[in-house]
Amino acid sequence: MLFFTGVAMTAQFAENILYQGEDMPLLSLPLADYFTLHGVKPQFQPDCTALVRGYVGFWEIKDGQLWLVAIEGKLKDGADCHLSSLFPASSGPVLADWFSGTLRIIQGELLEYVHSGFMSIYEHDLLIEIDRGRVVSERIQQNTRADGSTRPWFDDED
Repeated sequence: MLFFTGVAMTAQFAENILYQGEDMPLLSLPLADYFTLHGVKPQFQPDCTALVRGYVGFWEIKDGQLWLVAIEGKLKDGADCHLSSLFPASSGPVLADWFSGTLRIIQGELLEYVHSGFMSIYEHDLLIEIDRGRVVSERIQQNTRADGSTRPWFDDED
């Protein structure tokens, strides 16, 4: 029998972020910090092993700030979760002023698939440092596979 321990054993669906006019996969969970800081987390109903958190957040960086634009998920009671479910006083995007940390936005080809959480390796990571919802800096990190190669995983010769 398999018990869920809070550790994602399957590669997980990414969050989504709109950055410089482009939709990109975000391998960070800024909303998790909100739940921790406020000591409350809605009970989500995960519908597959690739989405154990039970929701997908839709984010945007606009005017140097991180915004939560939407959320999609299903609550344990069967109701759909929307932005207004978490932020009833808000009528639109919510400034993520609770979040300080690094956003990891993946770019390029998948170099190495890892069947766990957000551990897969891509050609580049765009790393954006956020301090209380505001962009502080950004940089691009060139990645390699565990063997040092930069070949995509599907290009193996063996």
